[in-house]
Amino acid sequence: MNDAELAAHLAHCAGQILLDVRASNMFEGKSLGKAGDQTANQFLVHALRQQRPEDGLLSEESKDTDERLSKSRVWIVDPVDGTREYGEERSDWAVHVALTIDGVPEIGAVALPGLDGGIVLRSDRPGNVPAHEGSPRLLVSRTRPAAEAVAVAEKLGGELIGMGSAGAKAMAVVRGEADIYLHSGGQYEWDSCAPAAVARAYGLHCSRIDGSPLIYNQRDTYMPDLLICRPEWADRVLDLVREIDG
Repeated sequence: MNDAELAAHLAHCAGQILLDVRASNMFEGKSLGKAGDQTANQFLVHALRQQRPEDGLLSEESKDTDERLSKSRVWIVDPVDGTREYGEERSDWAVHVALTIDGVPEIGAVALPGLDGGIVLRSDRPGNVPAHEGSPRLLVSRTRPAAEAVAVAEKLGGELIGMGSAGAKAMAVVRGEADIYLHSGGQYEWDSCAPAAVARAYGLHCSRIDGSPLIYNQRDTYMPDLLICRPEWADRVLDLVREIDG
């Protein structure tokens, strides 16, 4: 099984585990989110350490160490991206499995198990992003919309769409359900690594909101912002962000 196949397989399996935990009816709310996080993380970490023992590993739900910093190949995973949405039994949550090589998100898989039938979007099997005409659709947090995104939407005459997890938002752009995902409220590497790998493979623009590249496997895993969007909107959005922040 090559790296891309492994990423997709693990994302799918972790998603099925999470659905089983939810279907057990043993947990609800925050306790469901915690149980799902722990169970999916245990599976992903054990599988990666068994299948790729020489690679580095960073997971939201495991204690970080400096070991990964000396590695060229580092897996970055988020067992449940959108724990709140998962715990509330919504559909806008995801599982992220990515492989970075020298800090670049080269391979990724994002599972969306909560959708009907469940899907896994993969960097090794990109498709065409469906066309969209008209004003842009911008994705924002359903609970904490980023100020820059709201301001950019106003200047573009765009529509704001509230959604849960970062992975669900990024994949909504990949799937043609939205055009721009602009986030400036702070995230961590595991929130965007797999989505960025998939989005890049689909030909979308991926960067920080100042236009600089997304670089992973850093000592400080905090990543304040990102932009994932259709390429035709990238320059306009970046210019507006500079104008707003300037």
